[in-house]
Amino acid sequence: MSAVDLSAASSAFIEQDLPPWRRAVLKVGSSLLAEEGAGLSSRHALALAQFVAASIADGREVVLVSSGAVAAGRALVARQPAAGAAMAARQALAALGQAQMVALWQRFFDRPVAQVLLTHDDLRNRRRYLNARATLMELLRLGTLPVINENDTVSVDELKLGDNDNLAAIVAALVDADVLLIATDIDGLYTANPRVDAGARPVNELLGISAESLAMGGDAGSASGTGGMRTKLQAAARAAGAGIDTILFNGRDADTIRLLGHGRFRGTRLRAGQSRLAARKHWLQQVPMASGAIIIDAGAATALAAKGASLLPGGVVAASGDFARGDMVGIILREAAGDRRIARGLSQYSASDIRRIAGRHSRDIDAVLGYNYGGNVVHRDDLVMA
Repeated sequence: MSAVDLSAASSAFIEQDLPPWRRAVLKVGSSLLAEEGAGLSSRHALALAQFVAASIADGREVVLVSSGAVAAGRALVARQPAAGAAMAARQALAALGQAQMVALWQRFFDRPVAQVLLTHDDLRNRRRYLNARATLMELLRLGTLPVINENDTVSVDELKLGDNDNLAAIVAALVDADVLLIATDIDGLYTANPRVDAGARPVNELLGISAESLAMGGDAGSASGTGGMRTKLQAAARAAGAGIDTILFNGRDADTIRLLGHGRFRGTRLRAGQSRLAARKHWLQQVPMASGAIIIDAGAATALAAKGASLLPGGVVAASGDFARGDMVGIILREAAGDRRIARGLSQYSASDIRRIAGRHSRDIDAVLGYNYGGNVVHRDDLVMA
């Protein structure tokens, strides 16, 4: 059952503190970027970009999930797609508009803007999931602004993420964000659609997403968008599963965006109900293990258990079985009395690669393999003790 805070006056959202954050995912929808039928506009994007720039200057990290490519593409062509070509039409318009959307954001920043296109298949395949995460982490380390969109030009129905609200929630979990910020064209969640129901009241805070709270959401609110408040609630539920709070706010309200820069907001906070660490550890414990294991020495076992360290190749003795990069594997301590599993984690390298780098220093990986996926065999964020 969800806990709903309706303590404010019936017509306005209260001002609240943002949760503490060092890394955020900001989702901006087409309704904020595209004038109906007229392509992209900087009208609302500028204030959001100023918030992002100020946050980065303050030492924080932001990943932007932006819609707008299809709307931008539609405005570029005089001849509109033929009837009955819905998927092909969307793919064609996205191909036309993607550069326009990235260019819109680049004009606001001195730092490079990096385009990242994702599909569901990229995120359900563990190897590609790790690759996507490694790329995004490196882009953040380089000081760029990653701008993510669904790869509409190659997506098909069964692979589509469906909307950028849910994509943003997946990305928030992917990069271990502290908070998911969803900029919309309405002040927050109401008990009913405020555009048609004068009795609708603002919901300042929600703990958990129930059938009752989903009923408060509606369908798409504009011709440019693909998802309404319901998809934002679904995204918040997905983010909550990863221990991440979601903030819904009005991206058209300059005063609301100004408040964000001061650690405050007006809108709806959808609380996760559990810590990010607890959620990730629970997920790691539930992922099925591959038929293989990484065998380590006592020194590595102590580093994992007592220091919360990552598993480095120097502490690896061997690998058993046959597993691929990204598989969940057991981590086995080799002792005179017999082997025993002490942890499990997502392997950054395949079994055959691990056999070649076992006992070596991390700096030797490139020389031995001819490539590397980083200095860790299993990163501490991808590991849980048994």
